[in-house]
Amino acid sequence: MKSSKTVAKPRKTTAFRRLWSLHWIMSAGYLILFTGGAAMARIPRELFIRNPLYDFHKSIGTLAMALLTWRIFLLLRVYISKYKRKSPRFSFNWFRTFALHTSLYILMLAVPISGFFFSNSFKSNNVRFFGITLPDIFPENSAMVELGRSMHFWFAYGFLALIILHAIDQWKFIKNFWRRNFKLSDKFKCSDPK
Repeated sequence: MKSSKTVAKPRKTTAFRRLWSLHWIMSAGYLILFTGGAAMARIPRELFIRNPLYDFHKSIGTLAMALLTWRIFLLLRVYISKYKRKSPRFSFNWFRTFALHTSLYILMLAVPISGFFFSNSFKSNNVRFFGITLPDIFPENSAMVELGRSMHFWFAYGFLALIILHAIDQWKFIKNFWRRNFKLSDKFKCSDPK
């Protein structure tokens, strides 16, 4: 005989799941930004492909800022929901993780803003979001171009260093996640023809 109690199924779209999905979407975006940015900086100015690559880079950077805003909103919802029930257990690991994630979020914002600063200082109205010219955040100022270039470079590589630390810190989790979800060898095993 079946019990009259039914087990409630978890909702498919929780804030945590959306946050987790957004994490991987943004990771892919930052991978494109880092590899594209490093490559396009080496392209000679006379090549026709250079300007479209810069426009694409700026478009992805602008999209990353918009996604970051949504991500922070979701993160606050998750934290409020999580810590409404019980306070965090403050420990060295908690503070270390909090400091690393806070630094990552600060640099996630600083890198594109410094990119806007660099672009706007160089020439006004040159940041486009997939063809749509965006208003300038900073005034055109040729004296600030080198400062903008340096800030964008160092913030980007500082961010990359923190991403590497984050990946090392989360390696055990990533390995287990990969095993659980992407065990290709088990899913596609062929029977032995003998």
